[in-house]
Amino acid sequence: MFRLFFLYAGGGLTVAGMLALSSCSRAGKTEAGGDPIKPPTVAVVGAAREDLSRDLELAAEFRPYQEIDVHAKVAGYLKEIYVDVGDRVQKGRLLAVLEIPELSDDLTRAAAAKELSDAEWQRAREEVERSQSAHAAAHLSYTRLAAVLQTRPNLVAQQEIDEALARDRVSEAQVSSAKAALAAAEDQVRVSQADEKKVRTFLDYSRITAPFPGIITKRYADTGAMIQAGTASQSQAMPVVRLSEVDRLRLVLPVPESIVPRVRIGAPVEVKVPALERAFEGRVSRSSGKVELSTRTMETEVDVLNPQYVLMPGMYAYAALTLDRREDALAVPVQAVSSREGKATVLVVDNRKQIQETPVALGIETPSKVEVLSGLKEGDLVVVGNRSQLRPGQTVEPKVMEPAAGLEAR
Repeated sequence: MFRLFFLYAGGGLTVAGMLALSSCSRAGKTEAGGDPIKPPTVAVVGAAREDLSRDLELAAEFRPYQEIDVHAKVAGYLKEIYVDVGDRVQKGRLLAVLEIPELSDDLTRAAAAKELSDAEWQRAREEVERSQSAHAAAHLSYTRLAAVLQTRPNLVAQQEIDEALARDRVSEAQVSSAKAALAAAEDQVRVSQADEKKVRTFLDYSRITAPFPGIITKRYADTGAMIQAGTASQSQAMPVVRLSEVDRLRLVLPVPESIVPRVRIGAPVEVKVPALERAFEGRVSRSSGKVELSTRTMETEVDVLNPQYVLMPGMYAYAALTLDRREDALAVPVQAVSSREGKATVLVVDNRKQIQETPVALGIETPSKVEVLSGLKEGDLVVVGNRSQLRPGQTVEPKVMEPAAGLEAR
């Protein structure tokens, strides 16, 4: 039903004015009482349970698990060297041999001294046996004469008895002297054995072996070079090679003071290597137990296994330390949460497709998710899109996003 408005122009009614007013009246009806406006579509994600962890990423570079410069224990000329840079060696592998002529002479002399001491020991042993036999005979003679003297006093002269007793005591003293000489000979045998063993030990030092498995990362000397003893203090001794153990590597991380109480020995660590575009598993193996005053950090070491030798010392890496972890936590995307005046809220789409602003208590936060301790239940639909045009009680059309897509709807 139309309402007619009459316009007077110069005292008369105009048809154009009637048509214009009729058109405006029709448009107003469409907005006020015509077809309803379509509710806006909003992106939502259901609150779901998942494992959450909060990590701290620190940069470091790989170091060998062990690394030493291999020195010679004794001085000599490098007779042979059997390894070169890049060679992988096992523990005990022969690396080089030194030529030390004077040690060979010392060994010959020590062996001769040992043979002489063995001969002296044998002679002393035989002397003990001889003196013991002589003492046994003299003692037996004296014992018999003494027995006769007891039964028939006038049959044996006293002088004969005294001489037999003297021979018995002299032979006994000779036994003691022979035993002392034998003990001295045994001591000399041990001394000569120790001297020979010492020379052989030094001769063994002329064979330089690997103390642990690893890779030769540097070679300092060539055949014929004069190698000083590694214990020499009067000169700078030249090493033979540098050996690095790389089947496991170390990452030394500067952990900030605020994170130190959360570092746990044995905790898993994800190690990302940009040069290889790969991630490796490691574990916190040890820490210094001290916060450096200059940096306010604590050195913490992460061991990374490297059985295929794809990692190399000096490579740059990022280690993610797990600070907090929640299993089966109720979580929503971080962009679903709004904080004002220290209070966190989310917009929830209820069963009537209406917006409800709900206060929530939050737990740990990751780069993409946040834990909800209270205020939501599993399956509640929370808005992750633009919230500025939405208000509580508004009717909307929810569009459930996949978790990955929900993270991108900021």
